[in-house]
Amino acid sequence: MIASTQPNPSLPPAAKPVAKPSTPVELATAKLKAAGLRITQPRLAILGAMSKRTQPTSIEQIHEDVGADNCDLVTVYRCVAAFEEIGVVRRAFFHNGTAMYEMNLGGPARYHVVCKQTNRIEELDDATTEELRKAVEAVQQKLRDRGFTDVEHIVEFFGVAPQAAATPAPAAAVAAQV
Repeated sequence: MIASTQPNPSLPPAAKPVAKPSTPVELATAKLKAAGLRITQPRLAILGAMSKRTQPTSIEQIHEDVGADNCDLVTVYRCVAAFEEIGVVRRAFFHNGTAMYEMNLGGPARYHVVCKQTNRIEELDDATTEELRKAVEAVQQKLRDRGFTDVEHIVEFFGVAPQAAATPAPAAAVAAQV
C-alpha cells in the first residue's frame, strides 16, 4: 500500500440543482424577474388569480378574485399593464368595451368566440385555430416585409351560439328592444 503525506483536498459542497419553474405562477414569476420587475404580494396574488382562470378575464374579475383587502383596483390595472408589456399576459379581445386578458407563458395564441346573447366564451377547435394561426402569421410576415416591427394582433369573433339562438330571450330583454 502506498501512503501519501499530503492530505486529500476536500471537495466543494455539491451544488443544489436549480429547479425549473413548473406552475404557471412560477413560470410567470421567472419572467417577471428576468424583466427586472420586483415580486410583490399583489403581483403574486394577481398571477395566482389569473392562473386559476381557464378563459380570458377582465381586470374587474381579477380584482374580485384577488379581493379588495389584498389589492386595490388601480394596482390590478397597473400590474396587468406591466405583465402585458413584458409578455406574461396577453390581451385576448375586447367584449362590450372591456379588455379581456389571459396568461401568456410561451404557448401559441388561443382564439375564442363570444356569444353576444349569453356572453359565454368558447375556445375555437384545434383545426380552426391552426388555420387561423397560419393566416395570421402570413399577414404578420407581409407586414414585416413592408418594414413593420413588433407586430402584434388581436382577433375577435362574436356571434350568437346555436343554443342561445334556440332559447327565447328573457322578457326584460324583449321589453328593452321594443
